[in-house]
Amino acid sequence: MARNITKALRRAPQLLRLGLIAGIIVGAVGLPVAMAAGKTVKSGSELFLGLQNELNPVPAGQTSYVYASDGVTPITMFYEEYRKYIPLNEMSPYVTQAIVAAEDARYYDHKGVDFKGVARAFVANQTAGEVSQGASTLTMQYVRMALRDAAVKPDEVLSATEQTSMRKIREIRLALELEKTVPKQDILERYLNIAYYGHRAYGIFAAAQIFFSKLPSDLTLVEAATLAGLVKAPSAYDPASHDSTSALDRRNWVIEQMVKTNQVTAEEAAVAKEQPLALNVYEPPNDCISVSPDHNSWGFFCDFFKNWWMEQPAFGANPRQRLDNLRRGGYRITTSLDANLQETSMDAVTSRVRIGSSYAHGLVAVQPGTGRVHAMAVNRNYSLDQSGNGPHSDWSKRDEIPGNYPNTVNPLLGGGDLPGYQAGSTFKYFVMMAALDAGFSPNTSISSPNRLVSIYPGSPGEPSTCGTQWCPANASGAMAGVRNMWTGFGMSVNTYFVQLEQLVGADKAVKMAERLGLRWRSETDRHLSSTPELAAGWGSFTLGTADTTPLEMANAYAVAAADGVYCEALPVLAINHPDGSPVTVKDPEGNVRNVADPRCRQEVAPHVARAATDAGRCVTGYGAAGASCGGWSTASSVAGMVGRPVAGKTGTTDSDRTAWFVGYTPQLSVASFMADPDYIFNHVGFGNSQNPIAAAAQVLRAGTSPNTPGFSYP
Repeated sequence: MARNITKALRRAPQLLRLGLIAGIIVGAVGLPVAMAAGKTVKSGSELFLGLQNELNPVPAGQTSYVYASDGVTPITMFYEEYRKYIPLNEMSPYVTQAIVAAEDARYYDHKGVDFKGVARAFVANQTAGEVSQGASTLTMQYVRMALRDAAVKPDEVLSATEQTSMRKIREIRLALELEKTVPKQDILERYLNIAYYGHRAYGIFAAAQIFFSKLPSDLTLVEAATLAGLVKAPSAYDPASHDSTSALDRRNWVIEQMVKTNQVTAEEAAVAKEQPLALNVYEPPNDCISVSPDHNSWGFFCDFFKNWWMEQPAFGANPRQRLDNLRRGGYRITTSLDANLQETSMDAVTSRVRIGSSYAHGLVAVQPGTGRVHAMAVNRNYSLDQSGNGPHSDWSKRDEIPGNYPNTVNPLLGGGDLPGYQAGSTFKYFVMMAALDAGFSPNTSISSPNRLVSIYPGSPGEPSTCGTQWCPANASGAMAGVRNMWTGFGMSVNTYFVQLEQLVGADKAVKMAERLGLRWRSETDRHLSSTPELAAGWGSFTLGTADTTPLEMANAYAVAAADGVYCEALPVLAINHPDGSPVTVKDPEGNVRNVADPRCRQEVAPHVARAATDAGRCVTGYGAAGASCGGWSTASSVAGMVGRPVAGKTGTTDSDRTAWFVGYTPQLSVASFMADPDYIFNHVGFGNSQNPIAAAAQVLRAGTSPNTPGFSYP
């Protein structure tokens, strides 16, 4: 008895200190906010008035998921912090049991603050002369993490995380207030979704995926205990980055705590503690550069999607805000990429020109009437690593930079800032469309010599200049004669289209190209198109001397396929918020629409588009409905390869530096090209000019069902 009394007397000072400290803390929490020492508390109290925003139940920085057109096949993810919010009912019961046992065994007994624990930690820390114990409840920890994640300035982050008494008192007040309005289970759910587990895993969903390649609902006792053990010191206990001994010891400690909280039996704990960690580490992809190696070609489409996103006002005031929104918004994005057609497209280009070639061979496939891009393929690897690339084609740059092959992330197909490529006679399409739009008949007949003295001024010293004038010539003497739009387009008669351009006005042709989506990239093209007067003198425009991209050309020709309807190039089918609701915007008329809806307008009359298509059928060998095609054409094999009505146009530039073919059915428009992106003056050669024709035909055949309607005519 005397021994017990003595022991009690020895403990009296400690008990007294505990009581005093607890009283002081309670008093501090209850002090009027007007007191000077309570200014920080007042700040926290005022902040609490906006808790619905500051302590949002949906954590900041949720991952956005990007899928192919089937809505199932993943392309990549975008995130600043890999995270996905999930409810408690999608977590294994072991998850909540383990985190409570590890971090706050009295969670269900207190009202946000465990004052006994606070006092006990204070005494221990004072005795040790350093922070040896913590006393934060799960609610207080959640408050701290929520304030940290809501911070937008460095001083706000510091205020939420610094080791000070005022910060602790602020957390206490907010925790007490939070538990008055939010149920325990909801706070626990928020905590588990906001906590950092190490190894770039934010929230329990990411932790389960990264460490065990599982959903949280499938976590076992030992796995849940492992993850719960990481929260205290994610870097120190990370078993995927360090020796797993500390993580194993920590896991077993958590399991012992679960025995103390009656969540598991001693027998179950003994069995669990004998099991190895058995990690199955998953490295989540992030951004376009992390597209699966099995589908590396999707990186170019992903890059187009990302650039498109950064141009959309719906996602922010500027490109930086929009990209941040993509990385933090938790969107579910179903793109327009058709995985099967993409595979066919890659086969079409790489089977003809190998990936290691300095010449780029690529194509883009667009759906007429919607602008949705179904495929983007080029004979390149999408990769930042250019250490093993071949030499640059321009000798003057060989010592400075490597070539673009076989690895690049440059947007060779469009959707970026590269100037593009001259597209040759495919530009005759814009002159023809401008003429038809101005009321000219497809039967407009013009005597077309082998060489023409045009009304446009020449350039001294150029082979195409005679005297002071520009004097273009045909590629073959067989093209000369009286031609109309059917024969002139089918045979690609230069002198016919220069004269047609003179009749309608070169400025009208340039304007038509702009109406159908072309944007001028080079300094020369921007200058010549800047005023109607300058554009009116741009005679060589009809021969494709301006730079463009396969994306622009496929979309421009899709207008003819869609009876004159122009649609912006679009990489998405649907964009949804984390709750499943679609992202909407207001159009200029104030109408609400889904941001993923096609953006289309009737740009030319249907009869104009149909007349252009009929002339385009002459090119492919299918034959026109309105007149004779003249007996031969520049791509007469295409109709047989596609196996259904098809229109299009070939194009080459001087000395076969580039080769093009743009073909379309009512269901698909494909632009294919071949060029040297490093040095455009390199010649692909006449023999390679057939590659774009064959590649586009292969994709048109695969992407167009033989049972779908053909072209319509009045």
